[in-house]
Amino acid sequence: MDTVFIRGLRADAVIGVHAWEREVRQTLVLDLELAWDNRPAAAGDELARALDYAAVSARVLEHVGESRCLLIETLAEQLAALLREEFGVPWLRLSLAKPGAVPEADAVGVVIQRGEICP
Repeated sequence: MDTVFIRGLRADAVIGVHAWEREVRQTLVLDLELAWDNRPAAAGDELARALDYAAVSARVLEHVGESRCLLIETLAEQLAALLREEFGVPWLRLSLAKPGAVPEADAVGVVIQRGEICP
C-alpha cells in the first residue's frame, strides 16, 4: 500500500482542560500518513482517482477549528474517524502535537494508528 502524507499541518483550536484554555485558541500541529493505492491515479494522471491532500487538509482544518475538545486524545480519535469515513482511507497514522503545553518540552501529543493496511 502506498502512503500519502501531510506534515506540519497547523490548526488553531480551543482545546485543554484548564479554564484559561477554554478562552483562547491554541495552535496544534498534525502529521498524517494515509494509506492509499496511488497506482490508479498515476496510470491516468487523474486527480479524481488520487487522495486529494488539499481536500483532506481543508477538512481537517475545518473540523479542528470547530472543535472544543478537552483532550487531544479525543480530537485525534475524531479526526481518524472522519478521515476514514469521509475519504475512505483504510489505514492512517495521525500525530497530534500541542506545542507549549509543557514549558520544558517543544511539544507534547499523541500518535494513533487506525484501520488495516491493505496489501
